[in-house]
Amino acid sequence: MSENTWQVFDLAKLKKMVEGPEPRLHEFLRGAALSGAIYRLPAGARDMQAPHFEDEIYFVLEGRARLRVGTEEQEARPGMLLFVRATAEHSFFDIEQDLTLVAIFGNAARPRKE
Repeated sequence: MSENTWQVFDLAKLKKMVEGPEPRLHEFLRGAALSGAIYRLPAGARDMQAPHFEDEIYFVLEGRARLRVGTEEQEARPGMLLFVRATAEHSFFDIEQDLTLVAIFGNAARPRKE
C-alpha cells in the first residue's frame, strides 16, 4: 500500500496553524482530485477571496458570519456545510465571531477533448 493512499488530519492541530489576529489560510491537502485547507477569519475581518476555478465546500467549525454568493446571502454557523460552485463570486461578511472553516476544493474543470 502506498504511503499516499490515505492521511489523517487532527482538527485541533490544524486550527493552531491559523491562529492569530489576521485572516489565515493553511492548505493541508493537495491531490489530483481535490484539495483541503483550514481558513480563519477573525471577527470584523474582511474576506478578500476571489472566485475559484474549483467547486468548493465549506464546513463551519467555529464562529458566526454570513456568506454572500452572487446576490444571495446565507448564515454561516458551526455545523453548516456550504457549497459554492466554481467561478461564483462569494465572500464571508458580518463576521460576528472568529470564523474557522474547513474548505474542500474539487478538481478544476478541464475542457473536454472532442
